[in-house]
Amino acid sequence: MRPVTFSLFLLLLALQFKLWVGEGSLAQLWQVRGQVKEQQLKNSLMQARNDALAAEVVALQKKGTRQAGLDALEGLARNELGMVRKDETFFFMPD
Repeated sequence: MRPVTFSLFLLLLALQFKLWVGEGSLAQLWQVRGQVKEQQLKNSLMQARNDALAAEVVALQKKGTRQAGLDALEGLARNELGMVRKDETFFFMPD
């Protein structure tokens, strides 16, 4: 009876080693899950950026009135390039 118990114990140890350390182990599973969460966060940030850019394109291509498209273009020039009109005064306010 003793050799059977010993061999079953060794088999149990071998299976536990594979579970905790080997390929496909729990540690590797946890690592992959962390990578998936990180990638999902990056994807959501990129999706928000894509949505903002798509909304900007729609605003610039607005077919309702030509003035609406020009207003959107002017707003983009003011925000991105810091442009001002001839009759305006520019004030710089550091953060």
